[in-house]
Amino acid sequence: MGAIALSKLFESIDAKDTNTFVSFLTEDAVFRYGSQPPVQGKAMVGEAVSAFFGSVKGLSHKLNETWEGNGSLVCQGEVTYTLPDDRQLTVPFVNVFGLDGELIRDYLVYVDPTPLMD
Repeated sequence: MGAIALSKLFESIDAKDTNTFVSFLTEDAVFRYGSQPPVQGKAMVGEAVSAFFGSVKGLSHKLNETWEGNGSLVCQGEVTYTLPDDRQLTVPFVNVFGLDGELIRDYLVYVDPTPLMD
């Protein structure tokens, strides 16, 4: 997964476009957000991500750094959530991707979602 594909992945997230988001995943992909239990399978990941998209008014990601390895990609940045009451909250994140060719097999999001609960 190159920089262009990574950019398109985050564009789909910021647009809350579940269908495009899951197009980046393998059929048996594993997705974990923060300390939540992992979800496996493209359809189940789509349901979980769609539910999360429904809980926020908007998202905006800013990527600061990326690192590629053999079959893996890591990115670090900041995400700004727009909450239902229009408050905005910016938090740092790190995503670790295990890749299968150009698709994501493992999608691990390291973020502290606690401030979203306040």
